[in-house]
Amino acid sequence: MTEGTAETGAEPPLAEKPRLKEYDGEGITVTFEPRRCLHAAECVHGLPEVFDLSRRPWVLPDGATPERVAEVIRRCPSGALQYRPAPGGAAEAPDVPTTVRRSPSGRLVVRGDLLVAGGVGVRRETRVELCGCGASGNQPYCDHSGPCAQPDEDADDVAEERR
Repeated sequence: MTEGTAETGAEPPLAEKPRLKEYDGEGITVTFEPRRCLHAAECVHGLPEVFDLSRRPWVLPDGATPERVAEVIRRCPSGALQYRPAPGGAAEAPDVPTTVRRSPSGRLVVRGDLLVAGGVGVRRETRVELCGCGASGNQPYCDHSGPCAQPDEDADDVAEERR
């Protein structure tokens, strides 16, 4: 079967596997999934010595303690930034209880112990912003392609609550 055609009862093609960029440090590895980034800038504002868009690579995990890097990554609302601690380090604990809120623009902001089903299967997550308008090309995640990706006036208030 060629792309763009479908047979009756055929499975839809799987979305491409998420592209992750990895940045290894001594006590922590930072991963970044560009398609999920909604440019909330929690990382660059929270830890500019580690996250600096003007340099390559833009992430230097050893620019701060692994604990501090992990703390700032947990502020990433979309989950585009994740981390893996060195062996023996503490992995990200999901929020308890799980919370779901709709942003004023319509995105679903979800935090907790999550299983998210999408085009590439089921993924375990702790933080996501899901598309609320159906226009995203990266379903179920928001990708700024529809009306629900408009900036929210309360985004700064929500970020401040997490600190």
